[in-house]
Amino acid sequence: METKKNFKNKLVNIHTRLSLFIILIIMVQTTPVYTQIWTLQQCIDTAMVYNKNLSISENNMELGKQKHKEAKANLIPKVTAVADYKYYTDLPYQLMPQSAFGGPEGQFKETQFGVPHNISANLQASMPLYNPQVYGAMKTTKIASELSDLQYQKTEEQVFFEISNLYYNAQILINQVAFIDSNLVNTSRLLENIKLLNEHQMARGTDVTKVQLQMEQLISQKELIESKYQQVINAIKFSMGISSGLDFQIVNEIQYQENDIYESKLTTYVQMIELQNRLLSSELSTLKHSHLPSLSLYATYGSTGFGYDEKPNDFLKFFPIGFVGLQLSYPLFSGTITKRKINQKKIEIKNSELQYNLAVDQNAMLVENAKRQKTVARNMVENSLKQKELALSVYQQTVLQQREGTANLTEVLLADNALRDAQQNYLSVVIDYLKADLELKKLTGNIGR
Repeated sequence: METKKNFKNKLVNIHTRLSLFIILIIMVQTTPVYTQIWTLQQCIDTAMVYNKNLSISENNMELGKQKHKEAKANLIPKVTAVADYKYYTDLPYQLMPQSAFGGPEGQFKETQFGVPHNISANLQASMPLYNPQVYGAMKTTKIASELSDLQYQKTEEQVFFEISNLYYNAQILINQVAFIDSNLVNTSRLLENIKLLNEHQMARGTDVTKVQLQMEQLISQKELIESKYQQVINAIKFSMGISSGLDFQIVNEIQYQENDIYESKLTTYVQMIELQNRLLSSELSTLKHSHLPSLSLYATYGSTGFGYDEKPNDFLKFFPIGFVGLQLSYPLFSGTITKRKINQKKIEIKNSELQYNLAVDQNAMLVENAKRQKTVARNMVENSLKQKELALSVYQQTVLQQREGTANLTEVLLADNALRDAQQNYLSVVIDYLKADLELKKLTGNIGR
């Protein structure tokens, strides 16, 4: 009787200590912490500002706009200042007909004209009136600028997709840690009971060792998962473009909800291929128009100076000069180079059209697979939730039976393992559903919207 009374008192003490331990855990968890908790949307919004890949794409957008402005600037008149000075050590020769000075016809006499010092300073202006190359370049650079805008949008979607996946991975890891903490509490309680039973020769020493091994495995598993969690958090910070030293936590609760069917739209990738095809067509049109004539207006105004530096007739005199004109340029033969370039561009356009059709067909197939995957994941979530609840019920009943002596330790450990597997499986299928939904949004052109 005394032994049973002491045994009951020890059990009461164990439960008291366990209750205090649980209360301490609750107090720690409910103590205000000043670490900022980041939601998924906050992470994405921050990445849209600080992500370096997005900054590069934004710079490329500006670069495309500047190239288009450069092409348009070719229509603006160009003004050039030209200054020139020449000193002739030997004046140029000219042949003069002797008949001009009373000599015989058909005979010439060499003579030197001019002065040694020649100075000119002119302003030259030119403006294209019609140039098919300029107009073709303007059209091409405009399409290229639109392509840069789509590339930026595609980079945004990639950042959205990447951070969402990382965030979901972090959530599953942090919830796994929470489940392990719960399992550690259960295993600690079981270990104390088994030790007490062993002291009263109601359990074997190997039973204590089995439970201790179970606890050590849980502790090792927790350390491993916490390390993986920190790695994922660092990856999220990197994708967001923020300092890795920033104290950072995520929302532990996984927001699971069934989403509506998404309206299928052209994905950014397909739009880029379509725009690339337009770009190639514009380049082909410019090549075809390269045989057309170009017309430009030009003008020159300045002065020309002549100087002589020998006595007694030394002088330096300047005379004005000015003229305007029209210049017509017409290419007659380019050695079949243009023809070869046109043939190459036609082949590129054919490949672009094939690539567009291939991308559309592939996307349709992937959308169908993603819908099926999402449906399977939704069913798996419902089934795994029931399995988790059932495993918890079995574990609780088995622990109760073990206390009453109708179940052995092996059955308790098996029930504990089954509960852990059900918990992990539930987390995995919920995240699988969220990732399947994210993939479907991406394939239907709804990601980030």
